Amino acid sequence: MTVEFTEVGFAPDFVDYSGAWDQQRTVHDAVVAGTAGNTVLLLEHSAVYTAGKRTEDHERPFDGTPVINVDRGGKLTWHGPGQLVAYPILKLQDAHGIREYVTTLEEIIIETLAAFGVAGVRVHGRAGIWLPADDLGPDRKIAAIGIRVHEGVTMHGIAINANNDLAPYAQIIACGITDAGTTTIAAETGVDVAPADLVPVLKAAATRLLAPLVVKPAPALPELKTAAGSPEHSPAEGALL
Repeated sequence: MTVEFTEVGFAPDFVDYSGAWDQQRTVHDAVVAGTAGNTVLLLEHSAVYTAGKRTEDHERPFDGTPVINVDRGGKLTWHGPGQLVAYPILKLQDAHGIREYVTTLEEIIIETLAAFGVAGVRVHGRAGIWLPADDLGPDRKIAAIGIRVHEGVTMHGIAINANNDLAPYAQIIACGITDAGTTTIAAETGVDVAPADLVPVLKAAATRLLAPLVVKPAPALPELKTAAGSPEHSPAEGALL
């Protein structure tokens, strides 16, 4: 399989951000070294604010709540219960094809939202996926994207608001945006959709859409058999034939 998925933890087993970050880095090192294949970590975090490299001081929580500084792009955001987070750790065929990779993440989000009756869109000049202004309110963000590519392998990823509380966003300037709101699938549809409910749809979309972008794992070479049926080294293992 081109991409493998690991479900790290969902409600009530929320995943601490620092622990998940350590796991990302461990998997990243293994993918870079070629000892692990392309992996997507799926999880639901305990409540936390994280700040990307472009976060400004005035955007941080107004009440002094601690923030974890991380090495992804983007600005300040919130993660927590009710939000599906996906961390793709992938060896890209083109290490400089970051725009194509981000566009693919956007498409994965859009397809996932559509399966639950939400029509997410891209908005020029704004990161993530949005719902345009309508009778329910102004432009509002429903999913965030923040990535890093190091040694040709991706880190960090996407967060889709399923049924999370929106109050934490009122304490910050989320993603540096002051003229729009934030929403969830549940708020838009009136249906209580949990992050785990999104997983099968997201897996299907990610498997199909990421495949053209990543380095495929090398196929295993079959063992050669002697006349007696015992294994013999293949040429790839250094045997001279």
